[in-house]
Amino acid sequence: MATNVTTNILDIASRLPDNWLIGGDSREIVEICDRTFQKLTKNKPQQTPQIIFLAEPEPIQFIASFIAGCATKSQIFLCNPNWVKSEWQQVFDLVKPDIILGNNTLQNLTEIGFIASPLHRHKNNPQSPITNYQLPSIMIPTGGSSGKIRFAMHTWETLTASVQGFQQYFEIEKINSFCTLPLYHVSGLMQFMRSFTTGGKLAIQSFKELETGKKFDIEPESFFISLVPTQLQRLLQNPDTANWLSRFHTVLLGGAPAWPELLEIARKYQIKLALTYGMTETASQIATLKPADFLAGNNSSGQILPHATVTIRGSKGEILCYNQVGNIAVSAKSLAWGYYPDKLGDRKYLQLDDLGFFDQNNYLNIIGRNSDKIITGGENVFPTEVEAAIKSTNLVTDVAVIGLLDKHWGQVVTAIYVPANSEVTVKTLQVAIEDKLSKFKQPKNWVLVENFPRNSQGKINREQLQQIALKY
Repeated sequence: MATNVTTNILDIASRLPDNWLIGGDSREIVEICDRTFQKLTKNKPQQTPQIIFLAEPEPIQFIASFIAGCATKSQIFLCNPNWVKSEWQQVFDLVKPDIILGNNTLQNLTEIGFIASPLHRHKNNPQSPITNYQLPSIMIPTGGSSGKIRFAMHTWETLTASVQGFQQYFEIEKINSFCTLPLYHVSGLMQFMRSFTTGGKLAIQSFKELETGKKFDIEPESFFISLVPTQLQRLLQNPDTANWLSRFHTVLLGGAPAWPELLEIARKYQIKLALTYGMTETASQIATLKPADFLAGNNSSGQILPHATVTIRGSKGEILCYNQVGNIAVSAKSLAWGYYPDKLGDRKYLQLDDLGFFDQNNYLNIIGRNSDKIITGGENVFPTEVEAAIKSTNLVTDVAVIGLLDKHWGQVVTAIYVPANSEVTVKTLQVAIEDKLSKFKQPKNWVLVENFPRNSQGKINREQLQQIALKY
């Protein structure tokens, strides 16, 4: 299939109907794609794939550049246009690009001290260590709690495998996507991929516009929309927008754990929510809860999509039975080849830090991350549960829970929070969660901050949080 990828991608792009992109001009995408393809192939070396940094904030330019880059069998690194200098430095230390696509980004890089041009080849750029992999190679950024940027190595085949699993699971041929998430992130990119490769329509609108009540003129009943919990919470505060959401075919919810009160409000509006579990490494979701199950009261991550296999494993790698908590291990056709530039190996399965279990109906239930687990007085506490309880009070705009070393308890549960207003006190927070958490799970320390240290993907840097809490 890899030998036909170039032809297939360009053929799909050339056949896009004029109304494919809602809120934009599909013909413009084809024109920009053709121009970019010609530029990329003009001076392309015969042997070594060229390395492209795609850091384009404008959706039409991003889509056209992405299609052109894939069609030239280049190695494409998706980059966040809003990275600051230290983040760009991490990326440049990892890999040197031949080409940077994104005019605004070029200007920003120059301003912060990097010299770059849109079509400049570095003379000393070594041959990529993954030249022999399936091409085109698509590197998608991901960052852990340490804040270090990594790139999961995908191919056109791994991304389309995820699309096919989605099609089979929802029993749908053409996937219409309403995207409010960034295209450089797997959550936004896969919405484009689903619509582009299945002949469905794609609507792209900024969340800020959506939050103010501005909505595209579409028939939501035929669209999938993807949100993270904080976005859903904001949209549900407006009854008009909440009712609009209830008309969608499916509202995919992922990226972070959702708290029970938020899910109950969604049920109140009869929103056809599909809780999802996935990651950059698996090209988005591998488990999804069907909306009918959600409306019936199920809060799990649902069942496994056809293109993936998930097992729960013990400390020695043994596969556990129903209702036994262990580490989640994933095998999937959509599984990344590894983290650039290191190959994953035989790709039998990827052992994750996430903890969970399958119930008797084969629904996946996520407990939290093993590395985040707090052991206090011999009891296990998972931060996600405590954070969800605190968020449900609506007394904070942001919260993270960590464990601090303590000579009496081993660790003490510590909540770092941004209050919703100046009237919120530690006492009001303690009272608000008394009936939501067991005593040992309730934070003993409360640390007020103005904002959180987050990486470009919005993930909290827990190492910095530890430092902040220790200074308190």
